[in-house]
Amino acid sequence: MFFQSLLPFLLPTAHAALTYKGVDWSSLLVEEDSGKSYIGIDGNTKPLERILKNNGVSTVRQRIWYNPSDGDYDLAYNLELAARANAEGLGIYLDFHFSETWADPGDQTTPTAWEGYDVDDLADEVQNYTMSTMDSFQSAGIPLSMVSIGNEITAGMLFPTGEMSESDGPSNLATLLHAASAGIKASTLTTQPKIMIHLDNGWDWDTQEWWYDTVLGEGPLTADDYDIQGVSYYPFYNEDATLAALQSSLTSMVSKYGKEVMVVETNWPTSCPDPSYSFPSDTTSIPFSAAGQTTWMTDVASAVEDAGGSGVFYWEPAWLDNANLGSSCADNLMFSSNGQALDSVEVFNSI
Repeated sequence: MFFQSLLPFLLPTAHAALTYKGVDWSSLLVEEDSGKSYIGIDGNTKPLERILKNNGVSTVRQRIWYNPSDGDYDLAYNLELAARANAEGLGIYLDFHFSETWADPGDQTTPTAWEGYDVDDLADEVQNYTMSTMDSFQSAGIPLSMVSIGNEITAGMLFPTGEMSESDGPSNLATLLHAASAGIKASTLTTQPKIMIHLDNGWDWDTQEWWYDTVLGEGPLTADDYDIQGVSYYPFYNEDATLAALQSSLTSMVSKYGKEVMVVETNWPTSCPDPSYSFPSDTTSIPFSAAGQTTWMTDVASAVEDAGGSGVFYWEPAWLDNANLGSSCADNLMFSSNGQALDSVEVFNSI
């Protein structure tokens, strides 16, 4: 009896497997238009969606821009891309940038058509835009698993109206996010997707807590407006971004806010000869190689699982024309320059 009473303490703690194992594949149509194709682990050329599905990917992430001048990443682009994912049995996670171009921690440019609007008129535009986008997916018969209302919005979105550093920025941002959520909920989608808020620096609990307490404290945005707290987590921008810090931060987020959490952007280099910053101390034994990518993804997945999280997404592993993916590392892709899948692609089968 004494031994049996000790069993709960002697056995390893079980945790749920990840529900969402994904990649961002937004650039695929741009790459294919430039003549690129992809080769699976078996050496055969295949559609990228099939390679991803065969190697354990369950969900693909894709960014949507508001009426970009060249059409890349607009609604039509996303419907075409999503139709291919849906046909292959992959879930779809749509990432609103609310901009005609990149929206990230330093850039959240308001679309030209919305410039000069006060916060109420801007909120109306946001609500109508998100609703009409959802309606378009419903009309196309394409379900959505998740929708992010903004991309890496720690500093806010739709600058300057929703900029956190402005005196009325947090209140305006709460109003805009509430409107985006309302647009999704008011759409004709048969099955409502989970709604996500996405911040960067997921390893930094102080930042996460400050942001949510500040914006939720304004009132228009409530806990009922979203389901998921998504974070970006990269190892090559800050030596304090340890795996231990990530797990601690996500654990605190789950404990305080009770929402689903996941890492929606991460990657690891196969080549990084001259990094701009020191890598975190608990990552320095991981090699810059395909094997290192496998280790990195396994370690990140374990941190997310142990924190009670539900998903991990690799950011743009197949963007052949942009190997550094915006970092100071030379190559963060899971495919070689000729489109051949590296062994690391198989990691999604095991995380």
